[in-house]
Amino acid sequence: MPYSEIEGLSSVGRIRKLLNVAKENKIVLLQGRLKKEEETELIKATMEEINKSFKGIELAVIDPGAANAVGVKKVRNAIFGMLLGDRQGMTIIGPASVVKEIKKDPNKIELFTQETRAKKKRGKK
Repeated sequence: MPYSEIEGLSSVGRIRKLLNVAKENKIVLLQGRLKKEEETELIKATMEEINKSFKGIELAVIDPGAANAVGVKKVRNAIFGMLLGDRQGMTIIGPASVVKEIKKDPNKIELFTQETRAKKKRGKK
């Protein structure tokens, strides 16, 4: 999902949209990042909505090369940071019923999923 799709929304609107997608058992790869306050509110909103059918979310934020940046790259990242705010990077949000684990290291991201169990329909007699 490009950040531009949620950019015009309020903070609450962004959180609602991302949470609603996760509640549909879909994994969101968001181009960019939420503000720290929005991440916190997303987690709070998720905790309030946990029930039998929605088990919560898994969240990971990837900031490309911020820790390893030196010299010109560090200056370039600083300029992009000033222009884009804190949106550089990627955010992964997935329902806990689908996403088993997200592992991050400097060279790759591993997203482990699990099959969701289909609800059995009981026939009426």
